[in-house]
Amino acid sequence: MSIHYNCERIGRRDCLKLGLSAATGLGFADLLRLRGLASESAKTIPTSIAKPRMMAAQPTSCILIWLDGGPTHYETFDPKPNAPKEIRGEFNPIQTSVPGIHYSQELPKLASIANKLAIVRSICHNQGNHGAGNHYMMTGAPTRIPVGCGAFVSFHPSLGSTVSYMRKEELGALPGYFSMPSMSRSGGPNFLGAKYAPFVVGDDPSKQNFRVRDVALPTGLSEGRFSSRRSLRADLDTMARFNDPAAGDPVVSQDSYVQQGYDLVTSASAQAAFDISRESDRVRDRYGRNPLGQRALLARRLVEAGVPFITLNEGGWDHHTNLFPALKKRLPGFDQTVSTLIQDLDERGLLDTTLVLVLGEFGRTPQINKDGGRDHWSSAMSVMFAGCGTPGGQVVGATDPKGYSAVERVLSPENFASTIYNKLGVDPNHILYTPQGRPTHLVSDPTPIKELMG
Repeated sequence: MSIHYNCERIGRRDCLKLGLSAATGLGFADLLRLRGLASESAKTIPTSIAKPRMMAAQPTSCILIWLDGGPTHYETFDPKPNAPKEIRGEFNPIQTSVPGIHYSQELPKLASIANKLAIVRSICHNQGNHGAGNHYMMTGAPTRIPVGCGAFVSFHPSLGSTVSYMRKEELGALPGYFSMPSMSRSGGPNFLGAKYAPFVVGDDPSKQNFRVRDVALPTGLSEGRFSSRRSLRADLDTMARFNDPAAGDPVVSQDSYVQQGYDLVTSASAQAAFDISRESDRVRDRYGRNPLGQRALLARRLVEAGVPFITLNEGGWDHHTNLFPALKKRLPGFDQTVSTLIQDLDERGLLDTTLVLVLGEFGRTPQINKDGGRDHWSSAMSVMFAGCGTPGGQVVGATDPKGYSAVERVLSPENFASTIYNKLGVDPNHILYTPQGRPTHLVSDPTPIKELMG
C-alpha cells in the first residue's frame, strides 16, 4: 500500500491517528510531540494569532460530504432536459417538493425535502485537475504554483483545520476536526501545525463490533491497571526531573500531549460519541447499512458531542467511463443517506446549528465521451447546502442551457469558503501569520453568498 506524505514528509497515518501507547510508555506523547514539531508554528507564529478574532459565538458544526473525483452536476442537481442527448444523458429530471426546481431522477428522497436545501449551481474556478481543484475548494485558496492531477498539496490551511484552530477554546476531550475514512488531498492544517490535522476514523462503522482504534482501552487492560500505569509514569517523570532537571525538560514538554491522550481515552462523552451501537436498528437501517450511511450517523453523533467540523471523504466520483451504470448503483444509497442525515438532524433540533454540505472539486464535461463518461470540468458545478440558517427551497445561480458555464450569479470558491466561515462563527477576513511572519487572510475575498445567510 502506498503512503501519501504531507509537505513535512510525515505519513498521514502516523500524523493523524491517536495512540494509547502512552499508557505504557512515551509512544502517544511522541506522536503528539511529532505533531507539534512537524510545524514549528507553535514557537514561531506571532502571538497576535494566539487569540483568534471570532465573530459572534455560536455552537455550530459542519458536516462536509466530499465526493472526491468531481461529481457530475448534470446527473445530480442541474439536469438539462432540453439539451441534445449527448449532453443531457440518460437520466430524466424530476420535480422536487418546491415548484419549478428539478433534480435528477436518481435523487427522489432529496427531491422530497428540497424545501430544506439550497443548491448553488454557479460556483466555478479555473483548476481543472484533482490536485488543484481539491485544494481550491477545501481551502478557499488557489494553489500558488501549478500542481499535477494526482498531487496531495497544502499551500493554505483547510476549512476543517482552520475552524478547529479558531474555535480551539471551545473544545473538550474530543478533537475539533474529524475526517472519515481518510483525509482529503488538501484537508490538512499547513502552517497551523499538525495539531489541527483531522482525527481520522479509518475503520468502517457499518461492520459489527466497530471500535475506533487506539481510543478505547485495549482488551485485557482494566481501568484500574490503566490508572496504575498512569501513576507509575507520573512518578518516573517526577524522579527524572528531580535527579536531572535538564534531562527532564523533554518530559515536561510532553505532558500536555500525554494529557490529551488520557482525556480522550478516559472521557465518557468521547467514548459515548464513538459508540454507534447505542443507536437503534431502526435508525441505523434508516441511514443505510453501508460505510457512507454509518459514517453519516457517526458524524451526527460527533455533532451532538460538540465537534465543530466533520468531513466524510467519499472517493470514486471520477466517472470518466460507464457513468450511468455506476450512478444507478451509487446514487440511491447516497440519496438515502444524505436525506436521512438532514431529516434526522432536523428532528433532533440540530439542523438549525449544523451545516451540511455536499460537493467535490469540480463538475463534469457537457459532452459525454466515447467511453460513456464525463471528464473534468471546472466551469460549472453544483454544491448542496442545508442547515445552520440556510434558507431552503432555493437554487442560487444558473448555468447556460447546456450546462457549459455558470452564467448567472457567478460565484467563486472564496465565496463558498467565506459562507462556511460566517456560519461557523469565524471571521473570513481574519489574518493569520505563517511561521515566517507573513500575514495571510483566511480568504482573499471574505464575501459570503448572501442568499444562503438568511
